[in-house]
Amino acid sequence: MAERWDDEEQPSSWSDEFRQRFEGRWPIPRQTVLGILGGLLAFAGVVSSAYTVEPEQEAVILRFGRYVSTEPPGLHFKLPFGIDSAIKVRTKVILQEEFGFRTKGTEGTRSAYDENFRQESMTLTGDLNVADVEWILQYQISDPQKYLFQARNVLTNIRDISQSIMRRVVGDRLVSDVLTVGRVEITEEAQRLTQEVLDRYNMGIRIVTIKLQDVNPPEPVKPAFNDVNRAKQEQEQAINQAEEQYNKIIPESEGKAEQTIQDAEGYATSLINRARGDAGRFTAMLQTYRSAPGATRTRLYLEAMEELYGRFKELTLIDPSIKGVLPIFGAPALKESPAPGGHP
Repeated sequence: MAERWDDEEQPSSWSDEFRQRFEGRWPIPRQTVLGILGGLLAFAGVVSSAYTVEPEQEAVILRFGRYVSTEPPGLHFKLPFGIDSAIKVRTKVILQEEFGFRTKGTEGTRSAYDENFRQESMTLTGDLNVADVEWILQYQISDPQKYLFQARNVLTNIRDISQSIMRRVVGDRLVSDVLTVGRVEITEEAQRLTQEVLDRYNMGIRIVTIKLQDVNPPEPVKPAFNDVNRAKQEQEQAINQAEEQYNKIIPESEGKAEQTIQDAEGYATSLINRARGDAGRFTAMLQTYRSAPGATRTRLYLEAMEELYGRFKELTLIDPSIKGVLPIFGAPALKESPAPGGHP
C-alpha cells in the first residue's frame, strides 16, 4: 500500500514542477493570449472573406456548395471560413477550338500546325464525295452559372456538337460548292445551328464565330479539283469583266437615249407651239377679214406682193397696154457695141 501511494503522489509532484517552470519562463496573462487568438481569428476571417475578380473574369459565389450570386470584376467580400466560396470564370476572354489541326506554336513570324487530326476534318458531301474541311470555333462563356453547373465536360460537348453540325451542313451541299463559292454560307449556317443546340442544352456558351481554314479535296483527286477551282475563278473573273462593261456601256446608252427623247420632245413641243401660233394668227386674221373683207383682202395682197418682190435684186415692170416697146433685157450689152458706120 505504501508503494502505491508513492506512485500516485509522484505524477502530482512532476506536474507541479512543470507548471512552475513554465510559469516562470513565460509569464503571459490569460487575457493577452485570448486577445492574440482573437486577432489571429479576425485576420483569418478578413483574409478569407475578401477576394478580387480580374477584369476578364466573373465570380460565382457558392454558400455551402449552393449557388448564391455572380459577381462582376472588382473587390468583393464573402462569408469567411469556407462558408462562401468563389469560383472565378474567364467570361471576357474569347476561347478557341480547332478541328482538323492543332496550333503547336510559332516559328519566326509564322504559326506551326500539327496536321495529324484528319479524322476530325474528313467530311462527306451531298454528292457522296469527301472533302477535307478544317475550321475553328471561337466562343465565350456568357453565363458562368450555367457553364459550371448545367453540363459536364463542356469542352467535349462543344467539340462534339460542332463536328456534328459541320458534317450536317457540308453533307447538304455539293463538293464543288464546298470547295468554291459556298464557304461563307456554310460558316453562317453552322454558327446558327451550333448556337441553337448550345442554347437548347442551356450550357451558357455564346458562339463568337466559326471560320473555315482550309477546304481541300482528298490528295488523290486534288489536282483535278484545283483545275475546277481555277476554272471557277476564271468564270467569275469573266463575269466581273462583263458586268464592268455592262455598267460602263448601258448607262452611256441610256443617257444618249434620254437625250434623244428629250430633243424629240422639245422639237415636238416647238412644232406644236408653232402650229398653235399659226392657227391663232389665222383665226385672228379670219375674224379681221369677216369684219372688213375688202380692206383685209387688199392688205393681204400688198403684204404678199411685198414679200414676193423683196426676193428680187432688180425688177422691171411693163404695162401690157403700151404697144411697140422693145424689151429691155440685155440693154447694157447693146450700149457697149458700136453702131454701123463707126458712130454710136
